[in-house]
Amino acid sequence: MGLRNYGLLAACYDGFTTDVNYPRWADYVERQFARASRPIHTVLDLACGTGTLSWILADRGYEMIGVDLSPDMLSQAMEKSLETVQEAPVFLCQSMDKLDLYGTVDACICMLDSVNHVIHPKKLRQAFSRVHLFLEPGGLFLFDVLTPMHLENLDGGMFLDETEDAYCVWRTEYEKRRKICTYAMDLFLKEGDRWVREQEVHQEYAYLLEELTAYLEEAGFCQIRQHGNLKMRLPQEAEGRIFFTAWKKGY
Repeated sequence: MGLRNYGLLAACYDGFTTDVNYPRWADYVERQFARASRPIHTVLDLACGTGTLSWILADRGYEMIGVDLSPDMLSQAMEKSLETVQEAPVFLCQSMDKLDLYGTVDACICMLDSVNHVIHPKKLRQAFSRVHLFLEPGGLFLFDVLTPMHLENLDGGMFLDETEDAYCVWRTEYEKRRKICTYAMDLFLKEGDRWVREQEVHQEYAYLLEELTAYLEEAGFCQIRQHGNLKMRLPQEAEGRIFFTAWKKGY
């Protein structure tokens, strides 16, 4: 099985992630936006996936740009619509480390452990640098990661997701030396009266929190803070998901 960029999984991704409370995530994002010293209007949703959060924030009045590496995920994002959205998000197919926008943004969000999916630290450092480049002075960079402890605890696990026309069994293996968690997925997709079996493999890299802080500082960010899972507080011990906020210096 080769690595896939959410190809076959894209069509059933939303059905498998109904447990994600996207409005709550949007509420948290807006609480962080409220801490900015400048108004936030234009927002980059980096690794936007199927664009659910992009559409919710667009509905709340933000000018959204969604960027993702997977054409299949972006196809799902562009098929969505909300009647109440005055300005639909713009979606671009790009890699994080080669981010190239037509202008600057007031804030960048990168949600649902998308940072962990950047397997090579060098590429992540480049991605942070590109985000910094396209942020307005005083702009916010907000992202979350799964901690090394959380990913290591997934080792040997087997999980199941299902909808009416899709069934996914995924197994996890953590390689401590390489700091990589591999998700091997068996997808069973309903096609008419028959089920077709497909396979995808995804990986996440276990970044130390100190590493991420160093990469952000190297890219030029300041006022770097860590927060608990969707909480405006310091992380608690053994918390599995950590949020980072980092700011680009103003004039």
